[in-house]
Amino acid sequence: KKLERMAAIRRFTPIVNRVLTQQPAIVSVQKRHLNIHEYQSAALMAEMGVNVPEGYPAKTVAEAVAATNKIGDDEVVIKSQILAGGRGLGKFTNGLQGGVHVIHSSKVAEYGQQMLGGTLVTKQSGAAGKPVNEVLIAKKMDLVNEMYFAILLDRASGGPVIIACSEGGTSIEDLAHDSPEKIVKVPIDPIEGITDAQAEQVVKGLEVTTDKTLAKDQIKALYRLFVEKDCTMVEVNPLAEDSNGVLMAADAKIGFDDNAEFRQKAIFEQRDESQEDPREVAAGKWDLNYIGLDGSIGCMVNGAGLAMATMDIIQLNGGSPANFLDVGGSATEKQVMEAFKVITSDASVKALLVNIFGGIMKCDVIAAGIVSACKELTLEIPLIVRLAGTNVEAGKKILAESGLNIITADDLDDAAAKAVKAIA
Repeated sequence: KKLERMAAIRRFTPIVNRVLTQQPAIVSVQKRHLNIHEYQSAALMAEMGVNVPEGYPAKTVAEAVAATNKIGDDEVVIKSQILAGGRGLGKFTNGLQGGVHVIHSSKVAEYGQQMLGGTLVTKQSGAAGKPVNEVLIAKKMDLVNEMYFAILLDRASGGPVIIACSEGGTSIEDLAHDSPEKIVKVPIDPIEGITDAQAEQVVKGLEVTTDKTLAKDQIKALYRLFVEKDCTMVEVNPLAEDSNGVLMAADAKIGFDDNAEFRQKAIFEQRDESQEDPREVAAGKWDLNYIGLDGSIGCMVNGAGLAMATMDIIQLNGGSPANFLDVGGSATEKQVMEAFKVITSDASVKALLVNIFGGIMKCDVIAAGIVSACKELTLEIPLIVRLAGTNVEAGKKILAESGLNIITADDLDDAAAKAVKAIA
C-alpha cells in the first residue's frame, strides 16, 4: 500500500508543479438566470403597483399598427424586444440603425417591417446579434428627469443591494467611471426588508423632485417585486419623472433565479428560447448543465468541480475547452447520447474529451452511452476517454470490445495531453 501511495504521488506531482508554476487562462463562464423581455417585465411591475408607460407587444406589422391605434397618439415609441442591452445604439444586419425609435404613428408599419424578423446587434448581444421576433409599441412620455435604479444581489453584504443614481437613461458603467460620487448603494437586510429610512435614502440619492412619499412607495414596490418573484436583478433605466410629476419605470429589465422555477411557473413559461444559445436549450431539456465556450476541445464530465479541473488541465496542456458540460451523478445512456449531440453540434469542436470519475455515476453506463452515441452519430472527431471509479473495468471492457477508434487515457493529465495532441 505504501508503494501504491508513492506511485500515486509521483503520477500527480507533475500536474501539481505545473498548476503552481503556470497561470491557466481565465475561462468566462456565463451564469444562467431566466431573463424576460421588457414588455413582460413592465407587466410584472404594473402588477406590483409600479407606474409604467402604456404599451403593447406586437409580433406582426398588423399587430403593431393595431397597438398604435389603441394608444391613439401622433407619435409612439417602437422598441425591439431582445434579451440584450444597448438596443438604442444597436444596428440591424439589414442596415437599420437603432433598435428603439420615436416615430410618427403613420410610420409604424414601415419600421415594423424593417425590425420584425430582423437581427439586432448591440454591445451586449455578441457579434451574431439577437433575433427580433417582437416589438413593443409604447406611449411616448414627456420625461423631464431621468434616473437610474437597480436591485442586485451583493456578495459583500450577503443580501440585496439597491443602486441608485440621479442620472439615468445612459450606460451605468460610464456613469460609475465618470461620476462615482453620484451613485448611491443601499444594502438591504433580507430578513428585515426595506425600511422607510432606506427608501428615503434611495429617494434622496435619486434626487426626486416630485412627491417624496409616493416616490418611496414606488421604491418599496420595486423591492417587493424583487423578493416575491425571486429576482436576481431588477433594473430600471431610466426611472423617470414625467411632466405631470409622476415617477415611473420608463424601461424594465428583470432576471430570475432558475432555482425558483418550481414556484414561479407562470413567469418561467414566458422564457424566450429564441434568445438563448440553442445548445444550452437542448442540454437543459435533458437536465444537462452546459455552457458554450470558444475553444476546440469538447468536454463531457460528471461533477462541476471535475469539469472545471478538466478545463484547467486542458489549458495547461496548451489546448482550449469548447464547453462546460456536467452530466451529473446519475446520467442515463440516453443522456450521454444527448450530451454528445449537444457538444458535436458545435462546429468549432475538433476533439471530444470524456472524463468520468464514477461514484454514484457508473462507468459502465457511461461507456455504453458513449458507444451508442458514436454509432448513432458516426463521430468523425478524435474521442479521448478517461474512466475511473465505480465499475471502471466493466466500462473499459465495453469500450475495448466496441470496435470503435477510441483513445483511452490512464489519468486526467494523460487525457488532456492526448486531446491536445489529437488536434495538433
